[in-house]
Amino acid sequence: MAEKIIEFDKVVAGYTPSLTILNDLTLDARKGEITLLIGPNGAGKSTVLKTLFGMLVPRSGEVRFEGKRVNGKSQRELLGEGIAFVPQGRNLFGSLSVRHNLELGGITLPRGELNGRIDEVLARFPRIKERIDNQASTMSGGEQKQLEVGRALLLHPRVLLIDEPSIGLSPKLVQEVMTLLRGLADQGVTVLMVEQNVRTALKYSNRALVLEMGRLALDRPASELLDDPNLNRLFLGGHVKTAA
Repeated sequence: MAEKIIEFDKVVAGYTPSLTILNDLTLDARKGEITLLIGPNGAGKSTVLKTLFGMLVPRSGEVRFEGKRVNGKSQRELLGEGIAFVPQGRNLFGSLSVRHNLELGGITLPRGELNGRIDEVLARFPRIKERIDNQASTMSGGEQKQLEVGRALLLHPRVLLIDEPSIGLSPKLVQEVMTLLRGLADQGVTVLMVEQNVRTALKYSNRALVLEMGRLALDRPASELLDDPNLNRLFLGGHVKTAA
């Protein structure tokens, strides 16, 4: 079994004192795997990513990265430790060039090191390299998503959090993005993903964690869940046996 990199231990978190989203949540993500979070709207999937990335502070419980507690750490600190986040939707500076978007993603790096990291990203994403001096807004949806992921990779993350990467993309571009994420995981990056296109995402994932009302309801190998006739019910909502 792969090493546990991310752990949530009885985490309670929410957006206001009266709105609790994660209810005593316990789960983990493992090194070099794609872990897919699925469940109905409001189950807490995106909240898991935001809590892990320091955008929400747990009211109780513990979040651990490589065995160390990270509750309350800033996003800058978490980036420095190796956790990167690609949020839902477009998160680029559309009026700026591709190069400037990359430079802003690595603003904490020394200039000499940043240039080398940008070269690494361009070698990985040839289409971004071809458009390096173009405005980001002129790129296709798939190219923009590649740029967002490439920008996150500038800091050499060990964990990549990604929320709804397929939104607004054609089926062909969705396949390209999923192939990209699979390749990163195969190189040792831990990917924790929220994705509404569940059947496609399961084909590229190692594990699937089903959330229900802020709790872990099911933890299964992705290949097994893909063949489960109850998959639609699990995704859309409905009682499932709580995971041990």
